[in-house]
Amino acid sequence: MNTHERIDRDLSERDFTVVGKSVKRSDTLEKVTGAARYAGDVALPGMLYAKMKRSNIAHARIKSIDTSKALALQGVKAVLTHQDVPRVLHAGSPHPRSASVTKDQYILDERVRYWGEGVAAVAAVSEEIAERAVALIEVEYDPLPGLFTIEAASDPAAPPIHENGLGQNYVLPPVFVTRGDVDKGFGEADLVIEREYDLGRPTPAYMEPNVCVSQWDGNGKLTMWTSTQSAFMVRGTLAEVLGVPLNKVRVIVDHMGGGFGAKQDLFQNEFLCALLARRTGRPVKMEFSRKETFVGGRSRHPGKIWLKQGFTRDGRIVAREARVTFNSGAYGSHGPGVTNVGTAALTSLYRCENVRLEGRCIYTNSPIAGAFRGYGVVQTYYALDLMMDEAAEKLGFDPAEFKLMNAVREGDMAPSGHPIVGHGLVDCIRRVMEETNWHELRRREKPETVKRRGIGIGCEMHGSSAYPGIKEQGNAIVKMNEDGTVTLITGTAGLGTGAHTALSQIVAEELGVPFEAVSVVQGDTDMVPWDIGAFASHTTYLGGRAAQLAAADVRRQVLEHAAPLLKAEPGDLAIRDGFVVVANGSNQSLRLSEAVGPQRGMPAVQLVGVGTYMPTKSYSFAAHFAEVEVDTETGEVAVLEVVPVHEIGRVIHPIAAAGQIEGGIQQGIGHTLSEDYVIDLTDGRSLNPSFVDYKMPLSMDMPSIRTIIIETAPDPGGPYGAKGVGEDPIIAIGPAIANAIYDAIGVRFHHYPITPEQVLNALKTKANETRQ
Repeated sequence: MNTHERIDRDLSERDFTVVGKSVKRSDTLEKVTGAARYAGDVALPGMLYAKMKRSNIAHARIKSIDTSKALALQGVKAVLTHQDVPRVLHAGSPHPRSASVTKDQYILDERVRYWGEGVAAVAAVSEEIAERAVALIEVEYDPLPGLFTIEAASDPAAPPIHENGLGQNYVLPPVFVTRGDVDKGFGEADLVIEREYDLGRPTPAYMEPNVCVSQWDGNGKLTMWTSTQSAFMVRGTLAEVLGVPLNKVRVIVDHMGGGFGAKQDLFQNEFLCALLARRTGRPVKMEFSRKETFVGGRSRHPGKIWLKQGFTRDGRIVAREARVTFNSGAYGSHGPGVTNVGTAALTSLYRCENVRLEGRCIYTNSPIAGAFRGYGVVQTYYALDLMMDEAAEKLGFDPAEFKLMNAVREGDMAPSGHPIVGHGLVDCIRRVMEETNWHELRRREKPETVKRRGIGIGCEMHGSSAYPGIKEQGNAIVKMNEDGTVTLITGTAGLGTGAHTALSQIVAEELGVPFEAVSVVQGDTDMVPWDIGAFASHTTYLGGRAAQLAAADVRRQVLEHAAPLLKAEPGDLAIRDGFVVVANGSNQSLRLSEAVGPQRGMPAVQLVGVGTYMPTKSYSFAAHFAEVEVDTETGEVAVLEVVPVHEIGRVIHPIAAAGQIEGGIQQGIGHTLSEDYVIDLTDGRSLNPSFVDYKMPLSMDMPSIRTIIIETAPDPGGPYGAKGVGEDPIIAIGPAIANAIYDAIGVRFHHYPITPEQVLNALKTKANETRQ
């Protein structure tokens, strides 16, 4: 894979010394040497190993559980069933992005709602003994009807999966978003297109399985090492469900092996691990197998989108109506948030004054769907973007020009209700057309060979923060040491993206010190300030801004303290490369260590700054070009080249930003062409819960990616104008590929993934229609 990135920037505002540079990541040495400590690496004296008994039926009441044989097995120290755990409802998602908090889960319940749900847990002296004990637990079930599709579950006559009083197995009441006069708009339309889009069930497939280690001390305090994106949310939910105060729960997250949104939730293992440790008085580790990360983890929400739009001959969109229906699986998790965000997204991206949208989220007896990179927008923008290409063709427009004409721009309302800053989407579409010689490629001949090529463009916008669904807050503490070095204390989680490197760059830039002078303390809820967690593309935007504010506070204190020493006013001083300098050209200066360290028998100055930031909303934009080759004999689709153009405000670390974009593209290729977690619709059984059968693109499957990042619309809310990039790249690549497939073979697909078998069947159907 030939990959490079180019960043076009305007530094007219100021020249940066650290921000915008691809400095060496601060966690590199630990990771390449294997010294980095993940939750699975924790080993404590006397530690026990826990395993979970999972149901082999999708929907049933538990008539009885016999644990006697398991308890009699030598080496088994404890067994827990629903009769042994607190019966407290909790939200699997500790911070849903919607105001509707769906508390619908017990740690263990007398009723199972999906195939593979945990029904009991064992702690033993080894994993092998724990697994043997799990097999000895005998469970007798009273079967209930299994509802595996949204159609079956939303039938008014269907039995309720949860008794929430909403009917039709709704997770939350339907979401309605309206503006303008939709009926009037359709009356003015010269072209109306109506389609239904079917959405598959990809999973995050992170490399590090869910794992936690729990230990209680003699004072009744729980310490948990776990792989989570939201340490403080885990702390809060554990405290609530276990009935202990917050100061009796400590959560530690040092390194993570990926999360992609799904590790925002609390899983059964975290509760059970803590309870088994309390029952036995010994530390306990519980680690999912790869199969369990599928069965007991989280997927993207599958579902259906019905979309209808009206267009005028001159290319304006005059009406948009949609019904978005998501399959939440057995529990709510992020269903409310995904439904709200995904539905509201259809108000934007392409301008339309008349909009009528409905969003539904339905319980089924399927594995739980949760948060996943692109959070509801992957699904809805896929449908919207594909219809834009179809409308362009019917109206006689070039699809890229058609999208450019209708793209949202400065002053238009974003899905959050905030006016958009800048013309980021317009800039991205124009740039991708220039970089790829779009019009020339569109004019090239397409020979009727076995392998046929096509090109397509997909677009996206995504918010940096979850506001207004969640009122977020970022906090940071910056401490200057007596030698002029700096410690950043942050609660932001590191998912493996290099976030703490970017935050260190921001602090170094604000304080005028070298990047190497900043170290980071993170990952321990007893030591760092409260943080809501790493999600919504907000770590740099939110946590970075808080760090910048804390660093600015320290800079102010340094200058005030150094002013008398330099016989100058604080306003006449600056910090540059570790020196306090008089900014009048006099060359007077002090090393920071001289300004703040012990001098002339006086103690060092204690300089601590605190930053708190509550953002509103910022949007990043992207347009992706994709070229594909379709083999008409095998149905296989190869992505040959991708040119993503992203507008993400001020870029803090160019290589890290490009890495986020390229990783998201790889996931998006998988979504579009191969990845689908398949559930047997007769009994709810998982059919491909492994990396052998769940087909992800590997490194050798990746195309050439030419990443271009532009900085045309810095956001005043972010640090130095930075915006988020984490979720953006997985959104635009799907429609770019699907549109390119149509350009290659003349067949439109209204679903993902688009498999070789479906390509062949569609080509046969097209050939039969041509003959007729």
